[in-house]
Amino acid sequence: MSKLSAEAYAIVEGRHADPFRYLGMHTEGEKTVVRAFLPEASNVEAIGEHGETATLSRIHDAGLFAGAMPNGSQRYHLRAQFGDNVVQLEDPYRFPPILTDYDLYLLGEGTDQRLYDKLGAHPSVMDGVEGVAFVVLAPNARRVSVVGDFNFWDARRHPMRVRGVGYWELFIPHARAGDHYKFDMIGPQGQHLPLKSDPLAFAAEMRPKTASIVIDETKLPHPRPAPAEINSRSAPVSIYEVHLGSWRRKGNNEWLTYRELAEQLPAYVRDLGFTHVEFLPVSEHPFDGSWGYQPTGLYAPTSRFGSPEDFAHLVDACHAQGLGVILDWVPGHFPDDPHGLGHFDGTALYEHANPMQGRHLDWGTLIYNYGRTEITNFLVANALFWLEKYAIDGLRVDAVASMLYLDYSRPSGGWVPNKYGGRENLEAIAFIRRFNTKLFGRFPQATTAAEERSEEHSLNSSHITISYAV
Repeated sequence: MSKLSAEAYAIVEGRHADPFRYLGMHTEGEKTVVRAFLPEASNVEAIGEHGETATLSRIHDAGLFAGAMPNGSQRYHLRAQFGDNVVQLEDPYRFPPILTDYDLYLLGEGTDQRLYDKLGAHPSVMDGVEGVAFVVLAPNARRVSVVGDFNFWDARRHPMRVRGVGYWELFIPHARAGDHYKFDMIGPQGQHLPLKSDPLAFAAEMRPKTASIVIDETKLPHPRPAPAEINSRSAPVSIYEVHLGSWRRKGNNEWLTYRELAEQLPAYVRDLGFTHVEFLPVSEHPFDGSWGYQPTGLYAPTSRFGSPEDFAHLVDACHAQGLGVILDWVPGHFPDDPHGLGHFDGTALYEHANPMQGRHLDWGTLIYNYGRTEITNFLVANALFWLEKYAIDGLRVDAVASMLYLDYSRPSGGWVPNKYGGRENLEAIAFIRRFNTKLFGRFPQATTAAEERSEEHSLNSSHITISYAV
């Protein structure tokens, strides 16, 4: 089998790790060759930027086409026939990379505080064409594809290119806001992994469905700011903590939506004399009974109560009533649902591989690996995301004791000491310091609070530490 034939079979079988090396336009000897994979197409042509046309021959029955373009063509689009329909298509494999070298430097270093501007799904325009730029971290995967509404959920159609230390990217022309999508991956041992939701998704389907949803986060309405000095050290603080799904119900026992809550909750909290309202976690989560404390989508307001725009409206309504808004934030652990972060690329990427470090015995959840720069960058950027995009005024960090102590709720011999032989999780401590430093550096009027519950405190009480910018 020739090298060309091997690559062709890798494309049609959906296992090619570097599709840009084969698909798209390439100079081969004295010829300019265009290859495209279009299942169900009967005829395909490549149309050059000056109108020159090249017929692409079918070289595999699965829908692989190839042909020679006139030399000198730099841009092209495709014209394909599907049954009686002839459509004009842009080829994803003709577009340049999404991430710049500087992006890759910051991502590799773990210092990109605006991670959410690069990773995830972003409606954008590339080379004059509208589409969506997809980027995901999966350093140990052999192949990553985007699947969704735009390609019949067929992993063969949109394999991605890998950059840097494992950032996979692809610009898909004509994908758009509102499309549902996931990532289809082949793991390091050649195993086909469960479809994964996007860790950086800005919206997600209502459980039990688990697809990520493309939204243009740059077009989210930005809530008005909270009253000046709401978090001042000299200002009184009285916090009303609320789980949005339990506060009030409609007559048929349905939840109130974010917009319905906006009409009732802020005035109620204000009239009771509180200065702040604190929401139990609003990040997307699969299980209602967790109250949001086992999130799978840290960047997505839960769809239970409406859209991201609706959540922004609720925050705006709270600020309009003179209230500060605090979110319960969960950077300590996450559930092991197959569509989530666990074993994301076929390895322990977000969690520790050793269960004595990576699994929480009480809750059956997975623990973030704070020693991995990409993961702490993911978490710190998430904290900044909520304050920037939704004008949140503070974060209350959940279950900090479980982060600080390596032997938290573990039997003797069931935990891994730090490098000095102690029980303190030095990497988690460094993460919390970095989180506070970066947050107050960007948002000096914010506040953070830590729920720190350890054996030195009663099991029926929590020790709360509140931090302000100095």
